[in-house]
Amino acid sequence: MLDKELRSMIGEVKDGRMDRRAFITRMAAVGLTAPLANQILALGGVAMAEGASTYKPTKRGGGGALKLLWWQGPTLLNPHFATGTKDQDGARLFYEPLACWDPDGNMKLVLAAEIPSIQNGGLAADGKSVTWKLKPGVKWHDGTPFTADDVVFNWEYAKDPATSALTIATLRDITVEKVDNLTVRILFNKPTPFWADAFVGAPNTIIPKHLFKDYMGSKSREAPTNLSPVGTGPYKFVEFKPGDLVRGVLNPDYHMPNRPYFDSVEMKGGGDAVSAARAVIQTGEYDFGWNIQVEDDVLLRLEKGGKGKTVYAVGGDTEFIALNFTDPNTEVDGERSSIKTKHPLFSDPAVRKALSLLIDRESVKKAIYGRAGRTTANFLNGPEKFVSKNTTWEFSIEKASKILDEAGWKPGADGIREKDGKKLKLLYQTAINGPRQKTQAIVKQACQKAGIDVELKSVVASVFFSSDVGNPDTYSKFYADMEMFQIPLSQPDPSQHMRRYLSTLVATKENKWQGTNFPRWVNKEYDATIQAADGEMDPVKRAALYIKANDLMYQDTVFIPVQHRLKVEAAANNLRPVVSGWANETDNLFDWYREE
Repeated sequence: MLDKELRSMIGEVKDGRMDRRAFITRMAAVGLTAPLANQILALGGVAMAEGASTYKPTKRGGGGALKLLWWQGPTLLNPHFATGTKDQDGARLFYEPLACWDPDGNMKLVLAAEIPSIQNGGLAADGKSVTWKLKPGVKWHDGTPFTADDVVFNWEYAKDPATSALTIATLRDITVEKVDNLTVRILFNKPTPFWADAFVGAPNTIIPKHLFKDYMGSKSREAPTNLSPVGTGPYKFVEFKPGDLVRGVLNPDYHMPNRPYFDSVEMKGGGDAVSAARAVIQTGEYDFGWNIQVEDDVLLRLEKGGKGKTVYAVGGDTEFIALNFTDPNTEVDGERSSIKTKHPLFSDPAVRKALSLLIDRESVKKAIYGRAGRTTANFLNGPEKFVSKNTTWEFSIEKASKILDEAGWKPGADGIREKDGKKLKLLYQTAINGPRQKTQAIVKQACQKAGIDVELKSVVASVFFSSDVGNPDTYSKFYADMEMFQIPLSQPDPSQHMRRYLSTLVATKENKWQGTNFPRWVNKEYDATIQAADGEMDPVKRAALYIKANDLMYQDTVFIPVQHRLKVEAAANNLRPVVSGWANETDNLFDWYREE
């Protein structure tokens, strides 16, 4: 239950003695972001307001082509199989959720007709259900009406383990039922404070029942529509070349008035972040470049007199090094990095702790990320209310060496530490881009000085983040000792982000490596903490549980955070993109336009 003071404040908003802005300001003072404050008001009986639109065009189309550069191109277009944001972003051009998040973390309606509230009957006072009204008149791109049956089908499709959908983590513990053709009810098995998870945002878009119903379970990968989407979005599918190109044209029947502005959209894959930045900022070949993970000094040079600019958004994204808790070099039942094995070196906590002392975060920030980086010891870096103050980071080769000495890891004749016949030799992999290779070099140098031999491996980004189950070099297969990348926090709440590492969600051969727990870390206390947080209605107690979950990761050295990263994009000077730190880059694409 909410505490007395909070209930009193909610009562003041309900009867008009305090306005919504004042309440949100008071909540911000104790660490709650605007979207979380709005959700608390909704559960307390105050209707949530929809985020304001900045869209100016007064007619549909006429904007010409929108040229997007995604240097990690999508490899498939079924959102349920999206192992990386690139696949979610590609699918989001065509498929839509019920709602998404704007730059301020406010909810924006997409396929839903209204934001659920206690007043309109959408939210249950006990937090155990949410009812969504769907927009009337929405059609799939082939003319078939969009109805509640489609929403229910997506739940049935994803919760089947044989489908091997990544979205199972969000959908398997809920029940979705049809109330009528334009109404669905989501039932939770316990009070659920963050009810805007399922079917909200780019990771949770909705696919059509009539085209996928014959491809459920073990047949899910055979659906031709996995590569040729038929959605409800502002653009209709034209062409897809995996890893290279996605093209769409204006949907004349789009359900939002005067949208889209652009007549066509092209998402070009390939290249790297530097060439993407140059193609937008310097030469103007493209309108928008995604995820410009480029050294800050390079961006500063490009911005001088260029045709574009960098766009920043603050969210909770963290660049991290993940440690493999299983053995990537031992095969069990045809599976490497099997949950049935233990890592021969990282099973010693001293090795993991020593590694955490060998990451020079300050040098990484100064030499590489600049304006876009913040040093951190936390895996969970937003919203602010959920950020732990219990953790610290330190760079010390001396202390790392001492920990290894005390644990019995002694330097051999070649200078590499060893114990019980095992050498401290590690394979450290990441995707190819400048900042990541430079970070690898900084880490390798420090490890060498501490007597740890590190082999560096760089994988083409389109391969590293691929959804191809036959590909051995994906981050989810994790055939290395440690790997570095980042997973965006795609909503203004940590529930979905932290739920990824439950013991039940380990990536395995059986689930086609679609399990979200790729470090293969199993911790029953963490499981219990996340499950408790998912059902805790008191916002202060709930925040404390997520902080505890973060601290358990910290204590076990599951991840070594490198930087809390701001989103950095490149945009043409006349483009008005809507970029949110709490959403995928294409999530608000319907509101993009060009100002001449």
